[in-house]
Amino acid sequence: MTKALLTGNEAIARGAYEYGVSVATAYPGTPSTEILENIAQWKEIRAQWSPNEKVALEVAIGASIAGARTLVAMKHVGVNVAADPLFTFTYTGVNGGLVLVSADDPGLHSSQNEQDNRTYARFAKMGLLEPADSQEAKDMVGQALMISERFDVPVMLRTTTRISHSKTLVELGEPQARTLKEYKKDVRKYVAVPANAKVRTGVKQQRLLEMAEFSEQTELNRIEWREKRVGVVTSGIAYQYVKEALPEASVLKLGFTNPIPLKKIADFAAQVEQLWVIEELDPLVEEQIRAAGIKVSGGKAELSRVGEYSPSMIRKAILGEDSTAQAPAAVPVRPPVLCPGCPHRGPFYALRKNRKRVTGDIGCYTLGASAPLESIDTTICMGASIPVALGMEKARPEEVENLVAVIGDSTFLHSGITGLIDTVYNKGTTTIMILDNSITAMTGHQHHAATGQTLQGEATSQVDFEALCRAVGVKRVRVVDAGNLAELEQAIKEETAVREPSVIIARRPCALIAKQTAPRLKVNHDACTGCRMCMSIGCPAISFADKKSTIDPTLCVGCGLCQQVCKFNAIVPEEGQ
Repeated sequence: MTKALLTGNEAIARGAYEYGVSVATAYPGTPSTEILENIAQWKEIRAQWSPNEKVALEVAIGASIAGARTLVAMKHVGVNVAADPLFTFTYTGVNGGLVLVSADDPGLHSSQNEQDNRTYARFAKMGLLEPADSQEAKDMVGQALMISERFDVPVMLRTTTRISHSKTLVELGEPQARTLKEYKKDVRKYVAVPANAKVRTGVKQQRLLEMAEFSEQTELNRIEWREKRVGVVTSGIAYQYVKEALPEASVLKLGFTNPIPLKKIADFAAQVEQLWVIEELDPLVEEQIRAAGIKVSGGKAELSRVGEYSPSMIRKAILGEDSTAQAPAAVPVRPPVLCPGCPHRGPFYALRKNRKRVTGDIGCYTLGASAPLESIDTTICMGASIPVALGMEKARPEEVENLVAVIGDSTFLHSGITGLIDTVYNKGTTTIMILDNSITAMTGHQHHAATGQTLQGEATSQVDFEALCRAVGVKRVRVVDAGNLAELEQAIKEETAVREPSVIIARRPCALIAKQTAPRLKVNHDACTGCRMCMSIGCPAISFADKKSTIDPTLCVGCGLCQQVCKFNAIVPEEGQ
């Protein structure tokens, strides 16, 4: 049997390939992005990026109803966007199996919150699997598809950042045949009007009872007997921490965690002196165990409800032992910054210079809130910048001239268009700036509907942002070069002065995908006065020492922004380029 060292995301993609998935959809979002990027290599699977997670799930639902095994992937906050079709689909049920991968982010490595999406599975009364390593991540794709088809329900495969991005050995198998289940029109099942949904409510409750019985019997939930002084109920990545921290403890490892196997847990608890429940984030399992009258010696009262766990944290909580390992040396703080040559830097510099109140959004450009640019007042969620600006205008109409909503190209397609429609319809006069860098940059350069290329490399049509904005009723739409400060400042002053909605499209490709055509720059120290104006743009290629600025030639991409802010012509092209 061939083995490979795979991340959890790569293993999930391999599982989709091996277990007969025919359609896979997603919207990119860390820590889930690499799942679809890896699935895209197998042309047997029709894989696509969708504009947002709701659309991705709806496409997957259509494929499932048509008889295809289907996988849809998203990060945890994406399930919020997809919740509307998800809850209804748990009523209608599936035809071909459907797996929803929710990649959660304990510790907020790259997210605006750390919500525990296991709660979604329980709320929606759907099956829930939690892998503890890459092998299980692959295998559980197949098990989730089996459970989905057996119980007529979508199944959530919940991973976390450590599972998604850590590598472990995986046994590779041969792919199953991709076959479609027969499609049969079934209005009472798939048309979710109240009369039909009332009937499906009873079906849903009966299914939950059947899944609970399955949970008691499946090998996905297994007991590993060792010493019985301490017994631990755990799941997911916490299982790995428990194994390292408490190698002699008995463990009930839950792989199928909704519904949980309460009878098995009660039997396990009766045979150990202390029962601990170790789970990151919410006490989802612990609360159910306590509610069933099973005595729990320790859990969330001793361990945190926020952030990630570690073996040392678990040993301290259960055994009272502090880690004897030497504390790591202090690492200098390195805050995230926009890349050298990033096309977002110019717009934020211009907005700050013109003292605008800026409602921001989710993307690389969220870094515009950080020093030295400090140009963003709010960031809530994908697509919120435009409606938040409209709300501010409604509350303080006299201050609208100082208000600009900023949103990226991919985020605008994700959920910004409806906010723009709302602004026009409800007579808002806010200026909206679309930062168009021609890619979904934050998650690693994924294509979207305005780039002209699909996930699997096929040429396709491109959304015309100018035409789209005009189509929803915006009369004032102008395109400017995101690297031209004078043009940006003029556009901001003129558009915020008018009392009607306007859109500025600040366009320049991401510096990491555009070919460098301009020469790199250097500082003429004879002309440099040490005024530090070039430092105000926050470019990591520029440093200041001995009362002079210096440009690192290995970082500079020649965007020219520093030249534009230098009043002494001290920044010039490098010679010999």
